[in-house]
Amino acid sequence: MLVAFDFDGTLSDSEMTVLLGSQNGTAEDMADITERAMNDEIEYAESLRQRCALLEDLPDEKAQAAFDEVTLRPGAAEVITALRDAGVYVAILTGGFERGVEAALETEGVEVDAIVANRLPVKDGKLTGEVRGPLISGTKDDAMEVVTAVTGEDRDTTVAVGDGANDLPMLEVANLAVGFDPKPAVAPSCDTSVETMDELHELLEAEEIL
Repeated sequence: MLVAFDFDGTLSDSEMTVLLGSQNGTAEDMADITERAMNDEIEYAESLRQRCALLEDLPDEKAQAAFDEVTLRPGAAEVITALRDAGVYVAILTGGFERGVEAALETEGVEVDAIVANRLPVKDGKLTGEVRGPLISGTKDDAMEVVTAVTGEDRDTTVAVGDGANDLPMLEVANLAVGFDPKPAVAPSCDTSVETMDELHELLEAEEIL
């Protein structure tokens, strides 16, 4: 059994690019671009590049301060722990940044089996304004394909949990697609939706995953 989570907007209500933007005064611009992308008004890869370009020359210690502010939403750590205790392979597939995901997990003292995320290159102690990683133009169904191949899991034992337009590829290929307070463009592709981590916990129990 494999459960794949989105991060920003799902496991976390922190928006990493907005936290980063608050370090150099571009948070409002970040939020506007993010909102357009999540509603499928602008291609995700383009939105990500636009947001990261706003971070050019941000000192890396300020970037780390932003990553350290990333938190899991209430109940998320308990769901992850329960899944792993039940022997479920837990993956996080996010267009967000590895360092922020790792910081949030570390704060809560939880681990997952795999993190597929992007990175912000640093040169001379500052962000370059570029972004690297598998989930810029790559999509989450491809990432899920890789994770299922690595784990040997069948597609019919996969669950995906997400909220935004860039989660659609992952939600559409999973056996069980769970929307976490999904955006209007996303809800029709979900088998079911939840609003809180407690609701997700109950759903996973009802589906006999926990």
